[in-house]
Amino acid sequence: MTGSPGFDDFEVRPGSATSLVRTIVGVFLRDLGGTITSAELVRLLGAVDVSATHARTAITRVKNKGLLLSTEVTGQPGYELNPDAVPALERGDRRIYRYRQQGETELWCLISYSVPESQRDARHQLRKRLGFIGCGTVAHGLWIAPGHLAGEVEQILDELDLRDAATVFMTGTPRTAGSLVGAAASWWDLDRLAELHRGFLAATDGFEADASLGSLDPETAFARWVRSVDEWRILPYVDPGLPTAMLPPAWPGFAAIERFGRLRADLEALARAFAGI
Repeated sequence: MTGSPGFDDFEVRPGSATSLVRTIVGVFLRDLGGTITSAELVRLLGAVDVSATHARTAITRVKNKGLLLSTEVTGQPGYELNPDAVPALERGDRRIYRYRQQGETELWCLISYSVPESQRDARHQLRKRLGFIGCGTVAHGLWIAPGHLAGEVEQILDELDLRDAATVFMTGTPRTAGSLVGAAASWWDLDRLAELHRGFLAATDGFEADASLGSLDPETAFARWVRSVDEWRILPYVDPGLPTAMLPPAWPGFAAIERFGRLRADLEALARAFAGI
């Protein structure tokens, strides 16, 4: 869910009450018409074991970030989705539900920039946001990403008013002195990415057991689906989807991608029913 940093707080810890609010809002609120009563949002959070007290605190935090706006819904206190957040959520949908792996012959995107010290804060935000969308660091002021991320790169440059400080190149497979696997390991923190994938697999272990038998009730399916998306939603951003030739053996990302797809097939419809969609 990229866009304005206020709408994309990737530093919120998955599984926390605040992260679960963001996930429920991002996954369900648009299909609920963009509004929800406070009581109903607290009910949905209760299904993922967030107490009413913690739920209200987390909702306030998310509202203060600008994702939700206070309103009245059917005569009750409630919230509406900030219209400014919709484009960010739509981009997030494409990342979360349509994970894309770079093809072996597809073009790469190189980002070369030189930002003066007078724009130090913008330079910091540029580095931070390039990392959040899966770009790797080749050298100081030179980043690399799969070619299909070029549009997002240019959008970030525009939003930070740094378009004149950067040049974006589209190029073929890099020619490195050593192996591509070694180059990828130096450009991206593959150990961290592998740990994130293993963390997702550990957090969702056993979520498929009842679903495959068709014996899950909607509330349990809702809880499992929300927690699955909450654990998964950052991974398609920070993991660029490197070609197999650039990945170490037994890459856990492949198992994580398959797991998420199966969970979606098993849980999403029941979860939507519990949410009233």
